[in-house]
Amino acid sequence: MNCRKMKFAGLAVLAMLVFASAFHAQQTPGPGEKPTTAMPDLVQVPAAAQPSAHFDADAATEAYLAQIPASARSRSDAYFEGGYWLILWDFLYGVAIYFMVLHFGWSAGMRNFAERITRFKPLQTLIYWTEFLIVTTILGAPLGIYEGFFRERQYGLATQTFGPWLSDQLIILVVNLILGGVVSMVLFGVVRRLPRTWWIWGAGVSIFFFTFFIMIAPVYIFPLLNKYTVLDDPKITQPILSLARANGIPAQKVYQVDASRQTTRMSANVSGFGHTMRITLNDNLLRRGSPEEIQAVMGHEMGHYVLHHIPKDILYYSVVIVIFFAFLRWSLEGCLARWGARWQVRGIGDTAVIPLVFLLGSLLGFVYTPFLNTHVRTTEHEADMYGLNASRQPDGFAQAAIHLGEYRKMNPGPVEEWIFFDHPSGRNRIHDAMRWKAENLQLFTQKADH
Repeated sequence: MNCRKMKFAGLAVLAMLVFASAFHAQQTPGPGEKPTTAMPDLVQVPAAAQPSAHFDADAATEAYLAQIPASARSRSDAYFEGGYWLILWDFLYGVAIYFMVLHFGWSAGMRNFAERITRFKPLQTLIYWTEFLIVTTILGAPLGIYEGFFRERQYGLATQTFGPWLSDQLIILVVNLILGGVVSMVLFGVVRRLPRTWWIWGAGVSIFFFTFFIMIAPVYIFPLLNKYTVLDDPKITQPILSLARANGIPAQKVYQVDASRQTTRMSANVSGFGHTMRITLNDNLLRRGSPEEIQAVMGHEMGHYVLHHIPKDILYYSVVIVIFFAFLRWSLEGCLARWGARWQVRGIGDTAVIPLVFLLGSLLGFVYTPFLNTHVRTTEHEADMYGLNASRQPDGFAQAAIHLGEYRKMNPGPVEEWIFFDHPSGRNRIHDAMRWKAENLQLFTQKADH
């Protein structure tokens, strides 16, 4: 089956899914609706969590968890546990695609096509990358559409119909085509000029682009999908800016993003690096969160800033990138020595090797998942504790943990949390907040006296 036939087949699949989505959209909650199994919008401070001489963090945690309807807990557990299987299926499906592209000679065919168009090596790389990205996107469409659209609609987490969702995916595809094309041209230039030490220089180039993308993403990439505006509600911004100044953060603005056009999830984030770093709340959090909850979430995000998590992450992922390139140097040589002739891949400097690079990267990434999750979960816990000390809103933090429980399992086992969770579990976050409250009861008893 040649590439042209594959593209027509992929378009036919997309067309069928468009018709299917029209029927599916009639059966799933729309943008203004909430599933009957949703978490409560308004989370009250339960009696057991009220400050008293007999305050108990464990009892307060259980009281907060008791506010979650059993149906909502079952729904979020089912959604999150289904994600465990999707990690496996994403890995196996991706490996199958990359193997097919190599085994059936499609990769060599795409390289030959690029070489017939031009003799200029960088342009050959760009043409190949474009072909590769389109072919793998089409082949990956069935699982990608189910996972990114149908499943999100099924659990009431998506607000888009298929057309707008597909439009966003096309924007992401174009961004990947441009940015990935530039990186591919530079990396293959390095491999061809430095055949012995390519993996060292390739790691350095990748680290540079990784840092560069982190810097430009908030300003040039994220706004392609959403509208970012300065939040101008003094009731919300004044406490946040006061909190920022009290913690040595030179913040002048608070940003909001219209995430509700895509999802019902409540969130905030810190993004960028250097002068492009910014803290952003999504409009779902602004609409559904209490003032205490918003302040607790912002305290968490400020923790990422004050604790220098982005620079530390750049350093951490730089080490991971070096390990990946060292793994590539060892594994590519062995694979090409054994199967390179069968796949018609001429060597490491041949663009037709890209599917093998992605295959090996998928394998390493799958094995590394628990360790990556542990790193992220650790930094998130650090930001949690900083946010509690900065905002002094343990009940707002508990409310946020419950709302995040709409798409995260609240009470996993310890091994389950280590393998699959990139944030602390909802139960642990609520318990951390209640334990902090237990150690600072005087703050709340003083408020009650006044």
